[in-house]
Formats: sequence, C-alpha cells, structure tokens
Amino acid sequence: MKRITKLWPGGKPKAFTLSYDDGVEQDRRLIGIFNKYNLKATFNLNSGIQHEGSFWVDKGRTIRRMNPEGLEALYEGHEIAVHSLTHPILPDLPRELMLTEILEDKRNLEQKFGYLVTGMAYPFGAYNAAVIEVLKASGLEYARTVNSHLKFNLPENPYEWHPTCHHNHPELMNLAEAFLAERFGSLSLFYVWGHSYEFDVQDNWERIEEFSQKISNHPEVWYATNIEIIRYMEACSRLKFSVDCTLAYNPSALAVWVSADGNAVEVPPGKTVQLY
Repeated sequence: MKRITKLWPGGKPKAFTLSYDDGVEQDRRLIGIFNKYNLKATFNLNSGIQHEGSFWVDKGRTIRRMNPEGLEALYEGHEIAVHSLTHPILPDLPRELMLTEILEDKRNLEQKFGYLVTGMAYPFGAYNAAVIEVLKASGLEYARTVNSHLKFNLPENPYEWHPTCHHNHPELMNLAEAFLAERFGSLSLFYVWGHSYEFDVQDNWERIEEFSQKISNHPEVWYATNIEIIRYMEACSRLKFSVDCTLAYNPSALAVWVSADGNAVEVPPGKTVQLY
C-alpha cells in the first residue's frame, strides 16, 4: 500500500523555531548567538513603548527596551511579530481597545520593518475567544501562548500555538537530545520561547549558548521563523492528490515536499508531480 507523508522544505522531517518577547537590550546578545549558530527566531515587539524610557527592575537588574533606531539591521533574517502596542492584559480590554492594541502595533511594525507582520505572542500569555476573534479580524495568522506542552507537535489551532517549552525548563537539553535522535512518523516541530533579559537576571547565558550549539546545523532539521512554519503548513494543507495517489498538484506559491514510500519528492508551486 502506498504511503505518503508530508515533509518540511528540502525533504527534512523535523523543524525548529524560537520566539522571544519585548524588544529589550539583551536581544542584541541573543541575536548574536542565534546568528552564530544559523538559528532563526521570531521577536515580538510592543511598538508603543519601544524606547529606552520603558524599563523595569527584576532582581536588582534594570531591564530596558531598545530605542527603535537600527532595529531593522539588528533583527535582519529573523521575524518581527505583534506583541500589542503597550503590553496590556488583552482579555481585560473592551473590543475597541483590543483592536487598537493589535492593529496599531501591526501598523507601526510594518512601517518600520517594511513587510507584512502577521504573527503574534500574547502579552502575559493572556487570551480568550474574544481576543482570538480580534486577531483574525486584524489579519494575523497565528499567536503564541506561554503554555508549554513538552511535545513536538504542530499547532492544532494557530491562534493557540503552544510551544514545546521555555528555555529555562529543566528538560530542555533532554528534549533537544530526544528531538534530534528520534524518528517521527509525521512532521515534528521543536519550539522554544522566552525573554532574553532572563539570561541576565538568572546569569545563565551559557545555557542558551550550549543549547544553540546542540540544536543547530543538523541535516534533518529545517530552521525557520514562526511565520515560515505557519505558511508552509498552509501550503501543505492545500496539496491535491489523484485518487490512486500517484499524482500530486500544488496550487500554492510555495514548493512543498512529501515522502512517497520513503522517497522525498518536491512538488513545485503550480505544478503536478508524479509520485510513483
């Protein structure tokens, strides 16, 4: 019997992504580490308070957001996403203020970085059905929660995208080893999130350096931003197959890869490909 499964770009069976919030000064050091190991991340910014005058103190350390000048170059190669205009607890707001918080942040970030901004992380991890409704109405394609599930699953609902774990989870390194070693029967995804200032507060920058080195540059892993994951999943969902599954047609604008009885096959955009 024919067996067809979906693969990540390049015919890879695994994907890895990262997400960091708040646009703080420590992002500079973190991005240096990610770039060193060829990792790609999504950074969630609050454009209404993106300046050095926005700060707080955590365990005696001053945590300060960056001024907006030069952020385009700093975040180049990574994704910028919405984190709301001023970082409120969104479910506490009237719908009108929710819309302002989301749309104005999206507008400002798009004007600043020069591309469509369609992803998000919930401030304080707080959301409900009303917030999700506003996100959809605002043209956002996904939103990340803070609810770790310690699995390598794809999101069932892109507006309730639960990451695998926080970078300080005690099982982080064990999860990395399992992810790299295991063979999965379907697409797998390892998703790590956090705040870069936590490495200063907890004085453990060596943790993210060690983890980045361990997880990086593996031939079976696709390294992607959050939005790249979401858009590839959407392209995969649009594949059309003949009744006998010998042909695959790709109506999307992205190349999609499938495994046909263990053989990786690329289905280019707008093309029909013989799988068997």
